[in-house]
Amino acid sequence: MKKKFALVLLLFCGLIFYVKAEMADTIKISASSINTSVLKEGTHRYLVYMKMKKDSVRTQTQYWTRDIKRSKYQGRDVIEINQSWEDKDSIMHIVKSLSDAKTMQPLYHHTWWKVQRSANPIKVVSSTIVDFINNTVEMDGKQLGETDTSKRIRPIWMAFKSAEKQFHLNWHSDLETFPVLPYKDKVVFEIPFYDPGTGAGLTKAHYKVDGSASLSGYNDQVIDCWLLVHQSPGNKEVFWVSKKTKEVLKLEQEINGTFYRYKIKLGFSN
Repeated sequence: MKKKFALVLLLFCGLIFYVKAEMADTIKISASSINTSVLKEGTHRYLVYMKMKKDSVRTQTQYWTRDIKRSKYQGRDVIEINQSWEDKDSIMHIVKSLSDAKTMQPLYHHTWWKVQRSANPIKVVSSTIVDFINNTVEMDGKQLGETDTSKRIRPIWMAFKSAEKQFHLNWHSDLETFPVLPYKDKVVFEIPFYDPGTGAGLTKAHYKVDGSASLSGYNDQVIDCWLLVHQSPGNKEVFWVSKKTKEVLKLEQEINGTFYRYKIKLGFSN
């Protein structure tokens, strides 16, 4: 009986140790976790494309330009990120995001989308401005509020309210957020992400640093990278993050096990 009790106690203690170890490996990202000094200012470009199968041709090709600079906004030091997404013949998406220079807390986010409706040749422009200092959301020139009840607008307003007065990071600037995190092997980042101007509220997204891998670069460079993995039902994303420069160099995303999406950082920007 004593031996059985000792065995049960040993297993119980082992379980507690395992749970504590798992908890210790999770970092809940807060303002104190952020190191913005590693961000590389300047123009960065990514080639983005899809594959319907691993060995199929590339399709839906886009070029994403992301410009990072330090500036001022209403007397505050900020990090300004301007994005421009190009498809085959035009600019399809423009974003201006301003975040606190030390914590990356969003302060302002302005998005513009060119929408092509398949049943209508007219191109529809959609613009959203989220001002976190003044707590306002504007959509196509109309300011949103508690009295808005339409199925299109209500989720956007409620998502904005879910992030109010809480530390969060801008999910639309994920490629600039991942570099500022405190990397070490096997750690899990719990990131409070919110994509401003959308109907998706504040989410505690989990990204695991799942070992290392190498990428081959120009002039026979071998670039040592962290592998940052994010998974949700039907979706797996693996980001290659340079250990030296902290830049995201590659994304490979598997969707429903049937098709794939890639982002490749280009070595030169013109």
